[in-house]
Amino acid sequence: MSSMKRCMHDRARGIPTLLAGALTLALALTGGPATAAQQGTAIAAQQGSLHELAVAQGKYFGSATDNPELTDAAYTAILGSEFGQITPGNSMKWDTTEPVQGQFNFAKGDVVTDFAAQHGQTVRGHTLVWHSQLPSWVGALPSAQVEAAMTRHITEEATHYRGAVTAWDVVNEPFNEDGTFRTSPFYTAMGSDYIATALRAAHAADPDAKLYLNDYNIEGLGAKSDAMYTLVTELLDEGVPLDGVGMQAHLAVQYGFPYQMQANMQRFADLGLDVAVTELDVRMALPADAAKTTTQSGYYRQVVEACLAVERCVGITVWDYTDKYSWVPSTFPGQGAANLYDENLAPKPALSAVRTALGGADDGGDDGGEGGDPGALKAQYRNSDSSVGDNQIKPGLQLVNTGTTAVGLSDVTLRYWFTAGSGAPDYRTWCDWSPIGCNTVTHRVVAMDTPKAGADHYLEVGFGSGSLAPGASTGEIQMRLNKSDWSVFDESDDYSHGSGTSYADAPRIAVYVDGEQVWGVAP
Repeated sequence: MSSMKRCMHDRARGIPTLLAGALTLALALTGGPATAAQQGTAIAAQQGSLHELAVAQGKYFGSATDNPELTDAAYTAILGSEFGQITPGNSMKWDTTEPVQGQFNFAKGDVVTDFAAQHGQTVRGHTLVWHSQLPSWVGALPSAQVEAAMTRHITEEATHYRGAVTAWDVVNEPFNEDGTFRTSPFYTAMGSDYIATALRAAHAADPDAKLYLNDYNIEGLGAKSDAMYTLVTELLDEGVPLDGVGMQAHLAVQYGFPYQMQANMQRFADLGLDVAVTELDVRMALPADAAKTTTQSGYYRQVVEACLAVERCVGITVWDYTDKYSWVPSTFPGQGAANLYDENLAPKPALSAVRTALGGADDGGDDGGEGGDPGALKAQYRNSDSSVGDNQIKPGLQLVNTGTTAVGLSDVTLRYWFTAGSGAPDYRTWCDWSPIGCNTVTHRVVAMDTPKAGADHYLEVGFGSGSLAPGASTGEIQMRLNKSDWSVFDESDDYSHGSGTSYADAPRIAVYVDGEQVWGVAP
């Protein structure tokens, strides 16, 4: 353990006494009980900021911000003390900095860089070239004039912020979901060469700034991240200045966690590139509940753990730290609660999960016994039956321990929700095969007291004995169930049913420890 880490752990052990003093001070200053936000700030002050914890791990921890919220004193108090890096959400984009061709205005961006300078923070510039938030004059340019306009814009802005910005998202979101290049005025005029041209212009204007390509849905292995990998490999082979890849990480609890995120980060790092998580948030369908909040905390924790495991993952930025200023509700109607702090600036469970992942709290766990951290369990699923209308349901399940301590299995259960339809009310269940032995797997069907959309029964799978080591999986558990009269099911709208034939994280299959839900979203 480094001396810095040892110091932080020693300080953490003294939290109860110090926290009491901090809360007493808050009470004295306000003349009344400390608010949840004040209590959270006091706790954070004693544990060390997120950025300090990240620095002890060789990373940074930052937040996006924007000009309107910089007038909120309570907000800026946390922004200025908890985070070591900030990214302007909008004030450096093209529609703000060059609304009229040749007329530049950096006033809003300067407010952000000034704030950062006053608080000892670095700034990630965002963004020089993007298909969105472009002033109309850019799209109206003849194709022959686009390259010159783009190069001038990059040169003017990167030169203005030379020394104030340490890294740039030079090109933002160049790909469609299938890995093809996104259409934009720049791609239409120059083809994919616009990316190399933009990177060279940014490097010429500010040779000391780190230059990134940034996109969403490239956090895990897949077509879009493969396209990014191919692009950056070609750019490096051509000698184009490029320092890293930004993975936005706008995640959602109703979707699986990015597939093989750590491995995906590592393959970019193996090219000699830095990797950064640039816009992290984890949204959910509202209203929030305990199950969604648990899944959200797990996703935040897994992102941090993936970054910590990859040496060249340089840091994490959340896309603003509070629900009060989140972009999610206006972009995804009916969704929100995506950030580490709520709309009243009070800490949420996700913040605790991040602190713990960064090594900032002693959770009282053992050193490898079978108690473990139940919050580190997750369920994965694949569809083992191509028909949604036959007389059996055949889910493939596996349990994964993403934590650092072993977990005893005897108190663990998984629930797969389905609809019964017509037919006999009693069921037969089987474990057909599992590497841990079907004799250790328990299973039954339970009727729900209150049916929900896509669910009036669930298959509950448990374990008679055993433990799951850190980083280990049970391997495939091939389950099967039918009604006693072999009548058919309609799985097409079942809550937990999916069409994927390869194992992936399954937030609609819940995991329970001693009856307490630790993973997934119940119907």
